[in-house]
Amino acid sequence: MRLTFEEAKRIDLVDYLASLGHTPQKVRGTDHWYLSPLRDEKTASFKVDRKLNLWFDHGNGKGGSIIDFGVAYFGCGIAEFMDRLGNGFSFHRQQPAAGRGTMISISAEADEKKKIHLLSEHEIVSPALIQYLAARNIPLELARQYCREVRFELNERSYYAIGFRNDQGGFELRNAQFKGSSSPKFFTFIRTAGTELSIFEGCFDFLSYLVIRAQQSLPETNYLILNSLSAFEASLPFMQQFPRINLYLDHDNAGRTLTSHAIKQSPAFHDGSGLYAGAKDLNEWHVQNAARIAREVRARSPGHSSAEDHPPTGKKIRR
Repeated sequence: MRLTFEEAKRIDLVDYLASLGHTPQKVRGTDHWYLSPLRDEKTASFKVDRKLNLWFDHGNGKGGSIIDFGVAYFGCGIAEFMDRLGNGFSFHRQQPAAGRGTMISISAEADEKKKIHLLSEHEIVSPALIQYLAARNIPLELARQYCREVRFELNERSYYAIGFRNDQGGFELRNAQFKGSSSPKFFTFIRTAGTELSIFEGCFDFLSYLVIRAQQSLPETNYLILNSLSAFEASLPFMQQFPRINLYLDHDNAGRTLTSHAIKQSPAFHDGSGLYAGAKDLNEWHVQNAARIAREVRARSPGHSSAEDHPPTGKKIRR
C-alpha cells in the first residue's frame, strides 16, 4: 500500500521510533526526548513533539516530519522511504486525542516486522568494527573478551555491529553509524574476586575502565553495566550485597542527578566520576588522555630509557 504524503505525516512519530527500537529517555508533557537516532550522543537532544507530530534534533539543527526523518535515518530518497512505509507497516487510525488530529498508529504486527532480529554472532573480525574500536581506543583483544560481532536484520536489511550481551541474552549494538539494542533490554553483571561494585552506563565506559585499571594498578572490583539508566532502580536490590558501590556515570544532567540521588539513598554509594573530570564520560576521557597515560606508564617501567624522555645534552660533534 503506497501512502499519500498526508497519510505518512499522520503516522505517530513516537510509535514509529519505538518500532525502530528507540525509546524516550524522558517525557515532559507532549515532548519526548531521545538519544538521537541520527548521531552518537550521551545526552538526549532529539525531541519529538507528539502534539505537533514533528521532530527536532538539537545536536545538528535539523527536524521536520516523519518523511524528513526517514530520509535522514535510512539515507534514501523520499520515494524509497514512502515505499518502505507502504510496504513495511500495517496501519490503523486512532481516535484523535485532545489537541491532536487523527493519527495513524503502527500495529503490533508492524512492530514485530520492524524490531531488530539477531541473525548470528562470532568473534570480532570486521575491519570496519576493528577500526571503530580503535577510534574508541579499545584494544581489540580486550573487546573480544567481552563483545561479539553481531549480524542482525532491521527493516528487512542486514547489518553488523559490536554486540555487548546483557544478562538476559539481549545485545547492545554499536558501530560508527548505529546505536541500538535487541530485546530483552537488561543490565550486565560481571563477577570477580573483588568485594566492591563499580557501575557504568555503557560497555565502552566499562572497557575504558579496564584499560585504565591495568595501567594504574587500580584494585579489583565487580562490574555492573546498566546499558540504560532506567535499569538503575530495578537493580538496586542486586547492588545491596556490596559494601561499597562506585558510580562512574556520565557528566550530564541525567548522570549527575542519578549519582546525587544514589548517594543520598545510601552511604555505600560513592561518586567515582572525578576520574574523568572535564570529559562527558569515561570513554571520552580515555580517548583524550590515552597517549599521555601510555607515556607515563612507559616512564615508570624498570629500565625505561628513550630519546623522548632523556634528550641528548652536550655539544654537537662536528665531523
